[in-house]
Amino acid sequence: MAVKQTAGRDSLGEFAPKFAQLNDDVLFGEVWSRENELSLRDRSLVTVVALMSQGLTDSSFRFHLESAKKNGITRSEIAEILTHAAFYAGWPKAWAAFRMAKEVWPEEI
Repeated sequence: MAVKQTAGRDSLGEFAPKFAQLNDDVLFGEVWSRENELSLRDRSLVTVVALMSQGLTDSSFRFHLESAKKNGITRSEIAEILTHAAFYAGWPKAWAAFRMAKEVWPEEI
């Protein structure tokens, strides 16, 4: 089940209220909540690959990696996803994505 998002309002509510509303209510409230059409796990997979392909390995990428983990993507699956996407999105982008993924899925001892 999708979590109510408030990051837009928390970060940009006063500066860009319409953008914040669209982020929280439309993107996360309407699009991400359409679990009958596509599971949260699959949405996470698509989002991680889309962000990686753009080279966006910032705090939003980390948020989506953490969401992917919460939505059931395992350490071995994210490694395979990023490896596969590297051939289509770019090798350097994959390296950057792997660096952050290793922090989200640390080696278990």
